[in-house]
Amino acid sequence: MEGLTQEQMQELFAAGAPPTSLIGFQKALRALTLPARPTREHLKADAVKAKRIYRSGAKLLGLWPPKPERDAVQAKAADVVKTILRATRNSFAQTYVDLIIRRVTDGYRRFVRAEELVYEVAELYPGLCPTRKEVKAESQLLLAGKDGAEVAQSDFLAHVFAHKAAGLYLIHSMLQPLPQSQEALEKFRREGRLDLGTAQIERRGSVGCVFFSNLRHLNAEDDTTVLPLETATDLVLLSSEIEVGLLRGNPMEHPKYKGRRVFSAGLNLTHLYRGKLSLMFYITRELGFVNKLYRGLADVTFNPEAPEVTLEKPWIAALEAFAIGGGCQILLVIDYVIAEEGSYFNLPARKEGIIPGVAPMRFSRFVGERIAQQGILFDTTFPVTSPEARRIVNEVVPSARMDEAIERAVAEITGAGVISTGANRKAIRLAQEPRDQFRQYMALYCREQANCHFSPALITNLERNWPAL
Repeated sequence: MEGLTQEQMQELFAAGAPPTSLIGFQKALRALTLPARPTREHLKADAVKAKRIYRSGAKLLGLWPPKPERDAVQAKAADVVKTILRATRNSFAQTYVDLIIRRVTDGYRRFVRAEELVYEVAELYPGLCPTRKEVKAESQLLLAGKDGAEVAQSDFLAHVFAHKAAGLYLIHSMLQPLPQSQEALEKFRREGRLDLGTAQIERRGSVGCVFFSNLRHLNAEDDTTVLPLETATDLVLLSSEIEVGLLRGNPMEHPKYKGRRVFSAGLNLTHLYRGKLSLMFYITRELGFVNKLYRGLADVTFNPEAPEVTLEKPWIAALEAFAIGGGCQILLVIDYVIAEEGSYFNLPARKEGIIPGVAPMRFSRFVGERIAQQGILFDTTFPVTSPEARRIVNEVVPSARMDEAIERAVAEITGAGVISTGANRKAIRLAQEPRDQFRQYMALYCREQANCHFSPALITNLERNWPAL
């Protein structure tokens, strides 16, 4: 690795870094030279050298007070150290990602979810990803007060997705049913209903109804919703009695919408601003809940060269009131959207300061690139009766006719049999978004979403556009 420049040395010294610490950091950096053709022996030796860099950098960061209390000189010095550590981690991960994933997954034979993978990597290669303890410590802080320990998780996953075999394997792993879904399956079959907290699932004939139920936050999504929604999705897909899934919001308790169904308010911006939304939320949501709606559950056999073997079912969405941000993203992977008169959807990514999931890749397929730019970059809202919205919404009905419209759509979808529906979903998806295209998108998404999530501009955007926070 390249050592510290003279300018960087001066900046760190000006912030109070002792010469001995600077010399140690410099020595550790120069000792790591990554090979062009890595082997397991290289990995073992270089992991030790990289660990010295991480420790030396952490020691320097420990010299200064927490982020909100640093003066300008200390803040600049801390950014220098964090930038060097990030570059080191990225170079190491890019070089060794295949060998690391092979070790963690037993040669691509053991399925590991993304949120577990990063912690297993943290144990095997200390410093490459943060530990649970380090992430938990930062979770207690407001977003503006965080140094961004989670960035290393997202960066590492970006390299996983950039590697074809590793990336496709992780996508396949995330399409396996959750253990808690398999445990709950018999109870759901027996009782026909489960309350999962921020999500509920109920079987009504051949329909598996998944209800958003984060009522306090107008069905916004956050760390409390991501696994309940994925569990409910699993149960719809695993239940042989169910032929079609339905997504719908539960009636609200909020005074402004009391008794009214709301589809989704998108990302929980309150949790985001207060530092309660993890960076892994974005990745787990896209690979789990949303991708299972789109691709179904993967077979236990991983074969990246073969056509997808998935258990999938058609989905209907009942869009009532609004589908903001993440709610709109969900519509893009749904087979049939029924909208309530007067409802709307939008993707206020500009006002939030983040990437709206996979919408930048999917939205333009429905409305065209120019309209997609207006929606994502310029905060255009689409009433469901607008010509642009009707490229996503299949029908618009009065509120009192929603249940009737759902019954009619279910009859239409299931009339030809769900086997052919699943086959045609695969065929359409192959032309529009093959797995490898999704993999490449996720490589970019992981890296750039980390940059957005911890950007000072995001805090400014939230404070300017969402004063209620």
